[in-house]
Amino acid sequence: MATVELRFSAQPEHVRTARLVAAAVARRAGVDEAVLDEVRLAVGEACSRAVGLHRTNNIAAPVRVALTEEEKSFSIEVGDELPGPAGAVPGARVAPGAAPGSVDLESDGEDDMGLAVISGLVDDLQVIDGENGGVIRMSWPTASAAVMP
Repeated sequence: MATVELRFSAQPEHVRTARLVAAAVARRAGVDEAVLDEVRLAVGEACSRAVGLHRTNNIAAPVRVALTEEEKSFSIEVGDELPGPAGAVPGARVAPGAAPGSVDLESDGEDDMGLAVISGLVDDLQVIDGENGGVIRMSWPTASAAVMP
């Protein structure tokens, strides 16, 4: 299992670089050429969402992207450093210092829109919120997953 890891400061101009790297690694992993635009768009949305969460909440830590080539699939994880309570509703984030159970309504609408776009592009999507931040995990089949006649 080969993995490429990216870490970048939460600046919108770095999202383009993440998209380009994701498309190149996906191509090398064997993701169908027809799906590469979906990979690019999904990574762009996930990274933009993470950048927005970091900037809105003054988080200096970098956005994390892990691109993993497995035997029959290619997966991408985009992680942010915004802590969320265990068992939180996916996409709903609590602002630092806010009362437990409260939701940052200002960024929640943007989160919902970004997640809706991503879910339309990716068949296998997981959104995980945890005490150390959130992760959006997306995966696509590779050519080695195709059934031979």
